[in-house]
Amino acid sequence: MIPLYGYHGVIALVDLAARKVQRIEIEEDIARKYIGGSGIGTYLLVRYGLPAMDPLDPRSPLIYMTGPFMGTGIPTSGRHQILARSPLTGGFGEADCGGSFGFHLKRSGFDGLVITGRSPSPVVLVAKDDEISFYEGGHLWGKDTFETEETLSREMPWGIGVSCIGPAGEKQVPLAGILHDGVHARAAGRGGLGAVMGSKNLKAIVAKGKRLPAIADRKALNELIIESNNRMKEKGAGMRLYGTAGGMENAEKFGDLPIRNWKQGSWPEGAKAISGQEMAKGLLTGDYGCIACPIRCGREVTLDGLKMGGPEYESLAMLGSACLVDDLEGLTRANELCNRYGLDTISTGGTIAFAMEVYEKGILTREKAGMDIPWGDVKVVLDLVHKIGRSDGIGAVLGMGSRKAAERLGKGAEAYAIHSKGMELPAHDPRCFKGLASGYALSPRGACHLSSFTYPWERSATFPEFGYETVQDRKADEGKGIMTARFQDLMAVADSLKVCKFSISVGTRVEEYARWLSLVTGWDVSVEELLLTGERVFTLKRLYNAALGIGREEDTLPGRILKEPRGTGESADTLPDLEKQLDEYYRFRGWSREGLPTDETLERLGLERL
Repeated sequence: MIPLYGYHGVIALVDLAARKVQRIEIEEDIARKYIGGSGIGTYLLVRYGLPAMDPLDPRSPLIYMTGPFMGTGIPTSGRHQILARSPLTGGFGEADCGGSFGFHLKRSGFDGLVITGRSPSPVVLVAKDDEISFYEGGHLWGKDTFETEETLSREMPWGIGVSCIGPAGEKQVPLAGILHDGVHARAAGRGGLGAVMGSKNLKAIVAKGKRLPAIADRKALNELIIESNNRMKEKGAGMRLYGTAGGMENAEKFGDLPIRNWKQGSWPEGAKAISGQEMAKGLLTGDYGCIACPIRCGREVTLDGLKMGGPEYESLAMLGSACLVDDLEGLTRANELCNRYGLDTISTGGTIAFAMEVYEKGILTREKAGMDIPWGDVKVVLDLVHKIGRSDGIGAVLGMGSRKAAERLGKGAEAYAIHSKGMELPAHDPRCFKGLASGYALSPRGACHLSSFTYPWERSATFPEFGYETVQDRKADEGKGIMTARFQDLMAVADSLKVCKFSISVGTRVEEYARWLSLVTGWDVSVEELLLTGERVFTLKRLYNAALGIGREEDTLPGRILKEPRGTGESADTLPDLEKQLDEYYRFRGWSREGLPTDETLERLGLERL
C-alpha cells in the first residue's frame, strides 16, 4: 500500500457475530474522490449496505469515519461521522459529532470502522494500537451513557475515547443516538443510529493509540493554523460566552424559534427565560470545546453537584419553546436525561410537542397515554423522556418518532407531526428563512438545517465567494433553490473534511479548506475540485435514497410550514413556495423533474446509477 499523507489508509471491517476483523485499504483515488468523513462513509454505506437491508438487520452496516484533518490541529477538525440506514426514516442516515472520540479513533491506527453482524452477547469493541479486540460488555448493559463511560475509563485506565449507547439504544428506540465524552455528552443524535448500534448488541466502542498519519507540509500548515485560530477566537467570542443558546431571543424576534409545535408566532418572555444569557446568570459554571476548537461553544453546567454538558439552542428550543416550557433548570434536567438515555434531543422534543398537541385535540386521550400531557409542564416533559428512553407505555409509541406515532394514533394526527422524510424539523423555521424550505425537503437524512446551512446568509452574513455580496432577502423564494444546492455542496465538503460548520460562520472560506487539504495531503487541490467533490458526495446520498425508492414525492414539508402563517412576530405572514424552489433546484443540479440526476450529471461526477 502506498502511504497517504493525512490518512492511515486502513479501515477495519468488523463482523461482530463471528468476532472477525478484516483490513480494508483505502486507495488514493478513493480518498481524493470522496475525502473522508461523510464522503468515504457514504461510499462505504453504498458498498456494504446495498442491496438494502432493514436498518436493524444484523447485516446492515454501522460506519464510523474520521477525516484527513483529524489530529493535525486544524481549527474545528475534531469531528467524526457515523452512518447507517436510518431506523427512523428508513433512508440514508448519518450523524456528525464533535468531542474527542474521533481523535482517539484516528490515533488507534484506523481511519474508520465498518461494523456488521450481531454479537451473541453485549460487547465492547476496542480499537487500540492498530488492532481490534472484543471486550465483554454484559455488566454495562442497562447503564446510562455517563455510567458506561465512567466504568470503561476505570476498567481501561489508559486514556480512552468512548462512543456508547444508553438504555434507549439497547431497546432499539428509533430516536436513540450515540453519545461520546461522558458527562460532556457530545451526541451523534439524529436518525436513530443508536438503535442500529443496539441491534448489534454493541454497547460501546473504545479507542486508544499514539499513531497519527504524516503531514505533507507541516511547517506551512502550522502557520495557517495559528492565523486561523486567532481569527476564530476573535469572531467566535460571543459563542464562547453564551453558546448557541445565546441566539435564543434573536431567533424569537426574527420568527425563527419553534413555539407550541410550530403553531405560535411569538413568545418573547419564554425565549428570554431559556436563553444562554439566563443560563450564564446561574447554571453555567464553565465552557468546553471539541478537539482543536478555539470557539468552545460547549456549556458546562452544574446540577446536584455534578458538572456536565448543558443544553444547546436546539435542545432548549425543541424541549422548551416547542412545548411552551420556560423552566431553564427543568430543561437542563431534561437535556441531561436525554444524554443519559442516549436520545436525540431534537426529535425527542419535537415528538413530545406533537404529543402535547394531539392530546389537546383529543386524538391522544389520558386513557391511551396513561397521563395528562398539557402544554408548558416541564414535569410532563421529564416523564415522557423517561418513558421514551425506557420504551415504556406511551413512550414506546412516541419513541418511533412523530411520523410513525401519528400513523399509529390515526384520527388526523398526521397533521401535527412536523417532519420531513420522517425526521423532526430542527429548531429553525422555513417561514422565517425561506432557504430552509428546500434545505429541509432535500436533505438526504430528513429535515436538517446543517445539510445546507443557508440561513446565516439570510440573517446577517455575506459570502462573496458564491456571489452573495449582501445579506440575502430571507422572505424571497427566488434564488433559494440554487442557494440550497451550492451550500449543500460546501457542507458536504465540510462533513467530509470533518470540520465544524461554525468555522464557516466565523469567516473560513473555501480557499482555506483547499489550501489546508493540499498541505496535509500533498495534493494540488483547487476550490473547483473541492466543490465538485462536495457535489459528488451529496449526489451519491441522493442515489442511495433513490435505490430505496425515496424520490421527489418525499421532498416536501408539513402543511403547517407550507400553508399556515405564524400569525404574529416578524415572520407573521411569510410562507415558502417550496415547489418553486424545487424546480429551480433540480434545473441547477442537472436533475430530472422527478428529482433524479441525469446521465450527463452522473458522468460529470464520475458516478453510476445504483
